[in-house]
Amino acid sequence: MVSDQSNGHCNHSTDEAAGQVPGTEDDLRRKQVFTTGEAAEVCRVSQQTIIRCFDNGRLRGFRVPGSRFRRIPRDELIRFMKDNDIPTSSLQSDRRRVLVVDDDENIIELFIDVLSRDGRYEIKTASSGYDAGVLTEQFNPDLIILDYMLPDVNGNVVCRTIRQNPRFKETKIIIVSGVVKQDEIDTLLAAGADDFIKKPFNISKLLERIEQLLEAI
Repeated sequence: MVSDQSNGHCNHSTDEAAGQVPGTEDDLRRKQVFTTGEAAEVCRVSQQTIIRCFDNGRLRGFRVPGSRFRRIPRDELIRFMKDNDIPTSSLQSDRRRVLVVDDDENIIELFIDVLSRDGRYEIKTASSGYDAGVLTEQFNPDLIILDYMLPDVNGNVVCRTIRQNPRFKETKIIIVSGVVKQDEIDTLLAAGADDFIKKPFNISKLLERIEQLLEAI
């Protein structure tokens, strides 16, 4: 267990010793890298305790180049919380995170409308493979709805790139496309896609498939 007692031997940098202003609850749930003040709020301990654990190696992270400011990656904070029997519910949202990647504005608007009305999902959208990569890192989606034919890259490349990152091993990926041959579908599934849906699709059936995949996480 983590002892929430400070001592006089902690080596505090100026901004961290003074305390940082934490973000909102939703902000903290989305963050991938935490300050010591944010980590303290999430863990419900003092900031000095987080700094002490960081400095003695119990909580791993990195310092901002050119400063003494400490930063803690999300995966490492979750590991630390689990190792010390600290509930991780403060980092979890009741809503599932869905990233929709498509360069067709009509498809984007359709998913925003349908998933927003459902109320169980938090939605982000991207229109290129590059934006999909950036948002995957920032948003940490539970499920990605990915168009096969993107302006800058094919969906199988995006899918393979995501699967190479251990952080996203639980992320579900549904590929959607109107023009794909069976051998291409097999390649997509081999690249790590969980399912393929042909356009035009039945939105009710697609929503049902989304639910099934998310229940498996």
